[in-house]
Amino acid sequence: MARYVTTDLHGCLQTFRQLLEHELHLTPDDELFVLGDYVNKGPDSRGVLDYLMALPQRGFRVHCLRGNHDQELLDAAKGLHHLTWASAADRQLTLESFGVTRSEDIPDVYLRWLDELPYQLDTEGFALVHAGYNFRLPPNQLRTDWHTMLNIKQFTYDASRLQGRHLIHGHVPTPTAEVQRQVRVKAGAISLDTGCVYRHNPELAHMAALNLDSFDLTLLRNLEAPYGIARR
Repeated sequence: MARYVTTDLHGCLQTFRQLLEHELHLTPDDELFVLGDYVNKGPDSRGVLDYLMALPQRGFRVHCLRGNHDQELLDAAKGLHHLTWASAADRQLTLESFGVTRSEDIPDVYLRWLDELPYQLDTEGFALVHAGYNFRLPPNQLRTDWHTMLNIKQFTYDASRLQGRHLIHGHVPTPTAEVQRQVRVKAGAISLDTGCVYRHNPELAHMAALNLDSFDLTLLRNLEAPYGIARR
């Protein structure tokens, strides 16, 4: 049995499938943790959700967390258009993948699944969250600050606040060389968002998966058919 973690799929279904099926060779004996941002920016948001939702039905053990883009899609579907929801081009790609023209028309099955996603999860030796924590908060608030867990971009890791666990997160696209360094030194906090969706950025444009037991890092370059996205 192995424990794998990956994050920030952003509609990159073909890359995600290749990663699981042909790079990791995921089996029902393994555990897979996915740290959010399944939708927006990339070409097939609906396809990613369909694939993730089907994995448990095929006997795989999958634990999915909520990301800020997943929350933004939920908010938009509830008609909260005054809140930020990606760029116009990103929105168009996402809506097209669902076959609708308005976020309110996204089928309920996807919205219910997203709305049930937890914000964080612990597994032996590790705390998993989409973006991170505000380690300046008192301990009783650290793990209930949902907005920070989805959106924080800079923090100072404090192992004592996580009972010595390593922190694995995504959210901020991080050059592959820096992620490799963090994994090599077994840093206290490791960012696994290698910006797969940003296919024009050579220092990004990969999907990363970390084996939590062996600390082996797998990097797979974006395999999607061309789609419109700006260089980050």
